[in-house]
Amino acid sequence: MFKQAMIEFWQDESGLTAVEYAIAGGLVVGGMVGAFVTLGTNATARITELGNATATPIPDPTL
Repeated sequence: MFKQAMIEFWQDESGLTAVEYAIAGGLVVGGMVGAFVTLGTNATARITELGNATATPIPDPTL
């Protein structure tokens, strides 16, 4: 009886799909976090660059 239960448990693959979905979901979330961190850093650098460019006075060519 115990041996039969262990064989059925070993052959049961219905739980495997839930694990696969969990792993795939984790990879997607990890990729999104990485993308947002990278894009956020690049966006911050670009905004700082634009702010510095507008803060620098433009010389008057008529002077």
